[in-house]
Amino acid sequence: MRFPDYARRRRTDRLATAVAAACALVSVSLLFAILGYIAFKGASAVGWDFLTKLPKPVGETGGGIANSIVGTAKIVGLASLLGIPVGVLGGVYLGEYASTRTAALVRFAADILNGVPSIVMGIFAYALVVLPLRHFSGMAGSVALAVILVPIVLRNTEEFMRLVPRSVREGALALGIPRWKTVLRVALPTAAPGVLTGVLLGLSRIAGETAPLIFTAFGNRFWDQGMLHPMAALPLTIYTYAISPYEDWHRQAWAGAFILLLFVLTTNALARLLTRRPAGGHS
Repeated sequence: MRFPDYARRRRTDRLATAVAAACALVSVSLLFAILGYIAFKGASAVGWDFLTKLPKPVGETGGGIANSIVGTAKIVGLASLLGIPVGVLGGVYLGEYASTRTAALVRFAADILNGVPSIVMGIFAYALVVLPLRHFSGMAGSVALAVILVPIVLRNTEEFMRLVPRSVREGALALGIPRWKTVLRVALPTAAPGVLTGVLLGLSRIAGETAPLIFTAFGNRFWDQGMLHPMAALPLTIYTYAISPYEDWHRQAWAGAFILLLFVLTTNALARLLTRRPAGGHS
């Protein structure tokens, strides 16, 4: 039996599939165009000296971004220590007690925080840390990035905790294991690869943030003297070099963007490997 509008439905389905495929192709093409252009402009300037030396004084060519790479590692590292525990524990709470009124309030706050522009986070950290201390610092930059990191990790952790089968928890509870120990010893380890993926994606996001660091870390052309002093960071250096009038600094800005791009791609590839299901098995 043939439905009278069967052929029309098939044509509509094929048309919708073709439009969706074309949109996906355009999106992927734009991504590869951006990646390829940054690699083309930046890869040629990357060398040993660029990665291991300090910037040259204004007007001199050459130099490197070693202080920016180390500064980024310090700022992101401290932001991780501040933000990851809060985000993971908050996500575990939301995943395990999703139906409570407090959980709904926390989830709503996290969603709002996720949508706040990063420059506002920088102003918040400026008021919270820079003004009381009366100077810019790497620690203030870490606070700003940690505030950005918390809602990302929190929502990812919640989603992966909710993916843990209910039967896993029920099996542990049936053996007489307390609820808190079931969460920490059974549910959380089961969701660990996904939670770690959310953490890595969050780190790749904050590593490229520039606006919050303008108001907090401020930048430094020399080796920093600790987290309580102005500190260089890779996004700040790229921004400073990109708006400068010097051709050599433009070249180094492209190279810095290429280094940052490699970090983000590596982090995302690692996240994909962690969530990949083994062939014929379960993650």
